[in-house]
Amino acid sequence: MTRSKTRVDRTDAVAKPTRVQTLNDQLRQTGVGGRVVLTAGIASLPAKDIAEILQAIAKFDAFDGSNDPWGDHDAALLHVGDRQLFWKIDTYDRAMTNLSPDPADPAVTIRVMTIMLPEEY
Repeated sequence: MTRSKTRVDRTDAVAKPTRVQTLNDQLRQTGVGGRVVLTAGIASLPAKDIAEILQAIAKFDAFDGSNDPWGDHDAALLHVGDRQLFWKIDTYDRAMTNLSPDPADPAVTIRVMTIMLPEEY
């Protein structure tokens, strides 16, 4: 029995966000699979504070429909101590000149996670 084209497309449409989510989580949790950029406001903090921020981002798992409507795990606003911060993962083509043609494919994608203070957005 062969699958219909409609069935294959639906299956791929469901699987694709899961791959994007997994790749984004890998970068966020381990720093592997892309680049991590600290804005000037974050980079100017003491090393201990930066380490706490990176740990909080890695442990963050409070994704839901209100803060992650596409299920990509690509951004969040959170508090670390008394400091509010924002992180965002963007996906670019390998030349870093355009958005990725397929964020689920690491062969054509470079992920960049930017960590910033809200006032730097």
